Amino acid sequence: MNIIETFGEIKIPIGQISLRGSLRLNSKSKGIVLFSHGSGSSRLSIRNNYVANLLLEDGFSSLLFDLLTTDEDKIYENRFNIQLLTDRLLKVTDWIRKYKDTKHLPIGYFGASTGAASALSAAAKLGTNIKAVVSRGGRPDLALEVLKDVKVPTLLLVGGNDTAVIDFNKQAQSIINGICELKIIEGATHLFSEHGKLELVAQHTSNWFDTYLKS
Repeated sequence: MNIIETFGEIKIPIGQISLRGSLRLNSKSKGIVLFSHGSGSSRLSIRNNYVANLLLEDGFSSLLFDLLTTDEDKIYENRFNIQLLTDRLLKVTDWIRKYKDTKHLPIGYFGASTGAASALSAAAKLGTNIKAVVSRGGRPDLALEVLKDVKVPTLLLVGGNDTAVIDFNKQAQSIINGICELKIIEGATHLFSEHGKLELVAQHTSNWFDTYLKS
């Protein structure tokens, strides 16, 4: 049985600022998943924490972190500044690759809504240093210019009632060059708030990382 070693709040130094994060570590971890949340959300996202808890039970460590400081988040435009959010994710990824408890672990990304655009953009830049990506209700259309450079196995999860986002993800699937699967969860809206739908998201996510998040 896997043993949960730690689950705590941390601060990640990024130049002159620090970003707050929640780090879950499994003593027999298969890898670590970095979460990139959507606009107006944070490391405290109930949905992302639900997924992270299931991943922990299934043998994966994870890091949920605030992409923006409190003051930065007050500027509405920052929430949709994909270049800024991607830069933050890249720097946090570099920190994870050097941190004593995680530097040996293969890395995957989980992006939600606009956070999926930053996750895909970062994966395009890092190549094989990232092993797999999962997008939940993602907006890959905000990263169209780099999707051709995404070559890691990518899972796109979209609610069946989230019509516009389904179209965005179909377009992304046609551009991404690596393994890319689109799963439409019938009866779900953008936030997957319907009974049992978030559980499906979490299970599909765990299965994807179990298959592709390898060193």
